[in-house]
Amino acid sequence: MARPRGEINVVCQNPRCRYYRSESGKDIIKSGKYRNGHQRYYCKHCRTYFMETKGTPLYRKRLTEDEIIQICRLLVEKNGIRSIERITGHHRDTIGNLLEDLAEHAEQVNDYLIQELGLTPFECDELWSTIKKNRRKLSTTAQLGLKKVMSGYTHA
Repeated sequence: MARPRGEINVVCQNPRCRYYRSESGKDIIKSGKYRNGHQRYYCKHCRTYFMETKGTPLYRKRLTEDEIIQICRLLVEKNGIRSIERITGHHRDTIGNLLEDLAEHAEQVNDYLIQELGLTPFECDELWSTIKKNRRKLSTTAQLGLKKVMSGYTHA
């Protein structure tokens, strides 16, 4: 008799799949791990493989989650990018790319920082204003993400 499958809490990340980000009717199985240690999943409907972090700021990052959290905490303390570079040992371009990814997923990151790390909304607002100072370097998607979490945003 076959062993019952464990609970899988991910949804299909393929936009062309009819079960894209849908909990009902999903048929996803674990399919090994990538070299960086992240779980690999397979959707039986659209026959694609994907990583658990796809669609998040952690996707295709070589930094660990703890290092990203440390960089966020240093930004909240109003450290500059070069000082964060000296503290963490990561190159400033790596930190800048991380800032852009955080800005693109600003709503998810904001919720995570408030709920999981226990930061106040004021501290998160300081983080976003620090990132916004580098506005010239941010993509339009990142600028739109920042507008959604900064104070004074109204939903259209």
